[in-house]
Amino acid sequence: MTTSTPTPAERALPLRERKKLRTRRALADAALRLFLERGFQETTLDELVDAVEVSKRTFFRMYESKEDVAMAAELELWDAYVAEVAGCELHGPVLDFLRETLVAAITGLGDDWDRRFLATRGLIARTPALWDRSLLRSITVQSRLVNELETKLGIDSRDDVRLRLLGEVSLAAWRCAAKNWISGRGYDGPHGPREKLGRWKGPGGSTELIHRVEEAFHAIPDSLTLTAT
Repeated sequence: MTTSTPTPAERALPLRERKKLRTRRALADAALRLFLERGFQETTLDELVDAVEVSKRTFFRMYESKEDVAMAAELELWDAYVAEVAGCELHGPVLDFLRETLVAAITGLGDDWDRRFLATRGLIARTPALWDRSLLRSITVQSRLVNELETKLGIDSRDDVRLRLLGEVSLAAWRCAAKNWISGRGYDGPHGPREKLGRWKGPGGSTELIHRVEEAFHAIPDSLTLTAT
C-alpha cells in the first residue's frame, strides 16, 4: 500500500503540527493496511501501535477509537466538509452552497485520498462494527452541517424544518454519488486493470467522484417533482 501524500495546506503548517499530522497519518495508513490484510477484529490495538512505534497514549491523542482510525479517510471528508461550510460565505441558494463546499472539500483532500477512501469503504462494507460506526458518524455530520447553517442564516432548525432537510438531502446526494462512483456507473473513461483495495483509486479517481457529486445534486429538483404516469 502506498503512503499518504501531504496536501499543500498541510505542508504549510508549523513543524509541530506537521509532526502530529505525520503520526496521525502513519497510524491511519498502518491501520488500513493491517485491517485489510488481517481483518479489523483480528488486528489488536497493540499490533497497530507497535507497527507505527508509538504508545497507546499517543494513539488516543490522535483517535478516539480503533473504529475511528479504521475510518480515517471518511472522517477526513466529514471534517473537511464541515470546515468548508463554516469558512465560506453563504450567498444564494443553500443547496448550491452545500454542493460547492462538498466539491471543495473533496478537491482539498489530496491526490491519494480517493485510494484511501475506496479501501476504507471496502473495509466498512465487510465489517459490521465499522458499518454501524459509519452510520452514526453520518448522523453526527448532518447535525454539524445544520449547526453551521443555523449560524450563517440566523435560523433555528427547530422552527424551520428546511435546514434539517437540507442537511439530510446533501448527505443523501453524497451517498448516491459515492455509490455510483465506486460501481463505475456512467463512467466512460479508460478502464485500467482493477487493483486490490488499498491501491485502486476507483473509476476516474476524485475527478470522476466530483462529477458524480455534481450530477447527484443537480438531480435533486427533478427528483422532488418526479411523477408516476
